[in-house]
Amino acid sequence: MSGFVGVVVSDPSLQGQFTQVELRSLKAKFVSLKRDSGHVTTKNLPGLMKKLRGLHEVVPEEEIAAFLSESYPDSDQEIEFESFLREYLNLQARVSAKEGSATAGGGGAGGRKNSSSFLKSTITTLLHNLNQAEKSSYVAHINTYLGEDPFLKKYLPIDPSGNQLFDLIRDGVLLCKLINVAVPGTIDERAINKKRVLNPWERNENHTLCLNSAKAIGCTVVNIGTQDLVEGRPHLVLGLISQIIKIQLLADLNLKKTPQLVELFDDSKDIDEVLSLSPEKMLLRWMNHHLKKAGYKKTVNNFSSDVKDGEAYAYLLKALAPETSPETTLETKDPDERAKMVLEQAEKLDCKRYLTPKDITEGSANLNLAFVAQIFQHRNGLTSDIKQVTLTQSASRDDVLVSREERAFRMWINSLGVESYVNNVFEDVRNGWVLLEVLDKVSPGSVNWKLASKPPIKLPFRKLENCNQVVKIGKELKFSLVNLAGNDIVQGNKKLIVALLWQLMRFNILQLLNRLRSHSKGSQGKQITDADILNWANSKVKTSGRTSRMESFKDKSLSNGVFFLELLSAVQPRVVNWKVVTKGEADEEKKLNATYIISVARKLGCSVFLLPEDIIEVNQKMILTLTASIMYWSLLRQPQPEISEASEPSSMASDATSDIGSEDGASTAAPSESEEANSLSDSLSTLTTDDATSNAPAAENGNDATPDAPLAENGNDATPDAPPAENGNDATPGARPAENGNDAT
Repeated sequence: MSGFVGVVVSDPSLQGQFTQVELRSLKAKFVSLKRDSGHVTTKNLPGLMKKLRGLHEVVPEEEIAAFLSESYPDSDQEIEFESFLREYLNLQARVSAKEGSATAGGGGAGGRKNSSSFLKSTITTLLHNLNQAEKSSYVAHINTYLGEDPFLKKYLPIDPSGNQLFDLIRDGVLLCKLINVAVPGTIDERAINKKRVLNPWERNENHTLCLNSAKAIGCTVVNIGTQDLVEGRPHLVLGLISQIIKIQLLADLNLKKTPQLVELFDDSKDIDEVLSLSPEKMLLRWMNHHLKKAGYKKTVNNFSSDVKDGEAYAYLLKALAPETSPETTLETKDPDERAKMVLEQAEKLDCKRYLTPKDITEGSANLNLAFVAQIFQHRNGLTSDIKQVTLTQSASRDDVLVSREERAFRMWINSLGVESYVNNVFEDVRNGWVLLEVLDKVSPGSVNWKLASKPPIKLPFRKLENCNQVVKIGKELKFSLVNLAGNDIVQGNKKLIVALLWQLMRFNILQLLNRLRSHSKGSQGKQITDADILNWANSKVKTSGRTSRMESFKDKSLSNGVFFLELLSAVQPRVVNWKVVTKGEADEEKKLNATYIISVARKLGCSVFLLPEDIIEVNQKMILTLTASIMYWSLLRQPQPEISEASEPSSMASDATSDIGSEDGASTAAPSESEEANSLSDSLSTLTTDDATSNAPAAENGNDATPDAPLAENGNDATPDAPPAENGNDATPGARPAENGNDAT
């Protein structure tokens, strides 16, 4: 099918340096420049290249021009698209080399990222290397956990030495099942296309389901599209598998799953601060806790250089399993021999051998982290006498609801592609920085980065300044923030923070929907309201010949899931298998339908973050987000004027997928290859809000969500759970400087 052709580059080695998402974005910008200028030369190309990711605010336009003149001394010589790609890669390499030498010379700017490293050091494409050791480890993990799967067992075990892994993931089934191993129940297997031979459309659906589900469990999948998985691009596949496996291995490293971890903290530690620790930091704290008890004098700060000699592992195993840890392990002077002995001792604890002694001595960060996580799973050495903490007490229904909403907001924020990675919304937004990053994604150019302070922030008033700017921008966007002040965010007021995030999500999806509507005839100036979304859904179901309808977004009849299954079937008749749908009468039947609805929506291309319980209990907010996401997908894929290439030079299907593109959010024409209707599902999974927010006016009806009453009966303050793209990474007009003196001390 034509939707899978993508942007083809004649040089395979060049094509392999970019994902289809990146190629479509770069091609769109190149074509736009050529259309506007007649031809592309060293005179006009630097202006485009300075806005590209990796070069923006790093290389001045004059330096780019000088660099291009080395290869093109004739300033009038026309530059073709493939030459443009090569020069972009060459510039990236030059910048990397320059930064590397600066770091070697001691010029690093420490503390740049406030995130969990394994989730942010994810899927990159430029100048990548395939790590054979990690590949072998991941293959061993897959063979162990999926070896008995009814569908996959005929294809397993996978041989780590060849390309069998990359061939096997091409139909999407393995990745979907791996996600369910990491977070059971994420994907309803009834929604996976599992025929022996899948057609291109069915493969695309599986990969769309995979990527949207990966986002929903906390993976960062910036820069990867379904076509990249169909092609089995090794570095992208390993990057995604790495995240999924680590989420599985680190799943218990939090106080909710393992309340005994409270033993690692003194009584003065604020429980919210403890909750906000990333799994990786919690694992380091656990490791150092036992190392200190065992008499180890050093502190382990990472899973690479600090564990290369194997000594820390020897002490850790001595503390946790003295019966299997001979003194000779510590007495051994040879790091290679010590690493070998450590792995032999770990195997006695039933830890699977996913790494080799060489992986330890070479400091493979990912594999060492996985190794320590396995030790934690099999023997954490924590007391069974659980301290009485508020966390372990039974939560009220409101607490459970707030916890579910916190999860939805957290996954949504992480899917936007912001630099920070959020582990706990209520704690991580208190310095204001994350909220400023989100605002810059949904409303590019709204943040004055010169007035913002970047973490780590030690002075309280700097945090307040950030939060005050958040409130100021919210009011400019017509949010209802009557009861919200910057100090409420600093203090971590959950109710008010939820209300603010709710309005941000609402603004996000309504901008996208209004963007589509603004190009249809007779609708200029009209803003989509909750009532419009409700009426659209009822109309869709009615025109399909069904009789179900919803009276409001809190209609209790929605709990059986039938209406949403009929709506999904109305927008794409083939996507729902009615043979597996229940009547939704008993509680178990309702849960089966709700789980199926979420997976089918993600399979279409909707980025939704709700849980089955939200449908069963008819959570008004999440019901609206689901409906609006389905509406957006339906409108985007229709061959109407608002999404056709003829009527709008800025194709959302193409420009929205850019993570590598210009950082000023400029709209550019998409190449014809990516404008096929059947490629929209691919690009929707990485849809950004930049185009939608740069020109579309703020929704007039976004004013009704008050912090005290974030959801009004009139339906004017619900916000959809948008399909924000993981990558709204392109647009940063007035982008923040790399270092602007914000590390306040």
